[in-house]
Amino acid sequence: MKDKDLRKRVPYHIQRDVLDELGVDQVAEKSDFKISAKEKFREAVRCTGPRFKSCFLSFVPLLTWLPRYPFRENAIGDLISGISVGIMHLPQGMAYALLAAVPPVFGLYSSFYPILIYFIFGTSKHISVGTYAVMSVMIGSVTERLAPDSDFMIPGNDTNSTSLDIVSRDAERVKIAATVTFLSGIFQLLLGLVRFGFVVTYLSEPLVRAYTTAAAIHVIVSQLKYSFGINPQRYSGPLSLIYTIIEDCALLGQTNIGTLVVSIVTIIGLVAAKELSALAARKIPIPIPVELITIIIATVVSWQMDLKTEYGVEVVGKIPSGLQAPVAPAVSLLGSMVGDAFALAVVGYGIAISLGRIFALKYAYKVDSNQELIALGLSNSIGGLFNCFAISCSMSRSMVQVSTGGKSQVAGAISALVILVILLKIGELFEELPKAVLAAIIYVNLQGMMKQFGDIRSLWRTNKVDMVVWVMTLILTVLFNPDMGLAASIAFSILTVVFRTQLLEPDIHAVKINVCVQTGVDVAKLLSHKKKLEAKRLRKEKKAAKKAKKEAKKRAKEAVKAAEGGEKNNTQTMQSRRTCLSSLLVISLSGGVVESMENGDFFNEKVTKSILFSSVHDAVLYCQQGNSEEVQYILMSYTHTRISEVS
Repeated sequence: MKDKDLRKRVPYHIQRDVLDELGVDQVAEKSDFKISAKEKFREAVRCTGPRFKSCFLSFVPLLTWLPRYPFRENAIGDLISGISVGIMHLPQGMAYALLAAVPPVFGLYSSFYPILIYFIFGTSKHISVGTYAVMSVMIGSVTERLAPDSDFMIPGNDTNSTSLDIVSRDAERVKIAATVTFLSGIFQLLLGLVRFGFVVTYLSEPLVRAYTTAAAIHVIVSQLKYSFGINPQRYSGPLSLIYTIIEDCALLGQTNIGTLVVSIVTIIGLVAAKELSALAARKIPIPIPVELITIIIATVVSWQMDLKTEYGVEVVGKIPSGLQAPVAPAVSLLGSMVGDAFALAVVGYGIAISLGRIFALKYAYKVDSNQELIALGLSNSIGGLFNCFAISCSMSRSMVQVSTGGKSQVAGAISALVILVILLKIGELFEELPKAVLAAIIYVNLQGMMKQFGDIRSLWRTNKVDMVVWVMTLILTVLFNPDMGLAASIAFSILTVVFRTQLLEPDIHAVKINVCVQTGVDVAKLLSHKKKLEAKRLRKEKKAAKKAKKEAKKRAKEAVKAAEGGEKNNTQTMQSRRTCLSSLLVISLSGGVVESMENGDFFNEKVTKSILFSSVHDAVLYCQQGNSEEVQYILMSYTHTRISEVS
């Protein structure tokens, strides 16, 4: 008996009066009073003690969370996580330095200074900032374009012979990488200070994933010379990737067999070791440092077998111990790298905030998008002064940081201390490490990005427009450089948004009630079964009435477009925007649309604001009370809220 009672429909009740727009105006006691721009500016710049304290603490989040750090709960996990991530920084930092076309030791610098800055100013507890493949290859495209090998050729002893001045070339490329990193940090810092964190919303998920996949292809091609031991010509500009592949294929006959063997053996060993590590992950709480073990073994083998002398295998070379003093950026180079720096700023921030929000949602805390811009900006700008190259966050290191128990930014600080020990004491031990091993580490680490090609199949099933964005982003980024490809991809993505909003009918499911509606959308076309009923009814009406309704419908569409687009002066069109349909689409109107209607003299004695409802809830209750026949016009807007949410 109780089950039957529970299955009975519960009556729909409300504990307040139904509110239409006029009722809201009376309850809220709305007035025409507006604050002047001068008063708004004065209030914005007014500095009080509490406001200054709040701004300062939000600018330096460390002062907020560190005094309340739960030492007993988090200390052990952060310590283990920091050591594990610090060990990963060593091989990845050295490998990604090759992508940036700078000596490997500068990858270690980039894994130290920026991490300490982010520890102070960052708001994400779980992302691991530092060197990243996509950012490194973008830096490499700048350094190799502005400091090509051809500029550092010196004549040899013979008349027609020349040799490459590697020391001068590397010094110039380090200066270029540090300068573009400094400028990208300034861009991020300025965007953060003007609260421009929302810029990342223009980077959709398909665009970001396709862009990182295309950048991974650039990374792989750029490392082929280290795997085969060849020295191809450097190309820049559109189609440079294609020209590089052609050049590499032409030079395959000059392959260094020793280098190729080292590459193949390292790749096979890394893949097998990572698979075994994944199988053992359930039993071992701490991940096996496969990459660290690989470079240790490779260094020992290279040293014992003297691969550099006996087989001509290129090695890392001299790694200076200690830290470097800050150096001012090359101001004369800033004008030639503005576009590259802005692309680095946007891509680095987009990747970091996307991953940061994923972890924030999972572990229930908030990531401040504007503060993240400031933190990354300070990390890059200050890091640029210490000859670091641009950083972002790495998915692989972040997953290790989380899986090993990292719960706060303290884990990042500990990983920086691990790198500091390596720089001061251990770094010089890896001077005999073959560069082919670092290239192999890059290949294996990029396998996750290459799996993103599976997005094409899933997007084909769910959203074909997003699939087109994915494919076009991949093509544009592969054909152009990563910086030009990003700009072209964003432009194409915006065009698809315009196409979807202007040329396609919106897919709207709605609440349907037997009353009339004033709308700027052709509801009859969206609700096919209602369209048939409407067509039957219209055919029975007189010819004159039918023409009048069509004309009113046409004017209504034009007027709603004008109101939603902010065309407040088009009063003549706004005065007649009415059409009567047999179904209702109800949703709350935004304040801007209502204000546009008032300014356009839309309302009159016949059509008042009593026909507008603050919510679908109020409109449904009003109709359930038997007033549906009295309603002549009910307005609908879908610009700020998706109607499908109330279906």
